[in-house]
Amino acid sequence: MSEQAVHGPHKSEWITISTDEYESMQRTIEVLSDPDLMIQLDQGKRKNAPTRDFEDLAGELGL
Repeated sequence: MSEQAVHGPHKSEWITISTDEYESMQRTIEVLSDPDLMIQLDQGKRKNAPTRDFEDLAGELGL
């Protein structure tokens, strides 16, 4: 079975992703677009503040 690319009106290739992945990407864009949050992240990195994996924390919080 061969794969075939689907093209839109501008002959662009289309990629299908899950709603979860799309929403995750949207949240990432929101974070990266927030100057105050980016400053806070940078300050945390400079202080070598301890970090935690989000998935682990979310699991502990039951999210």
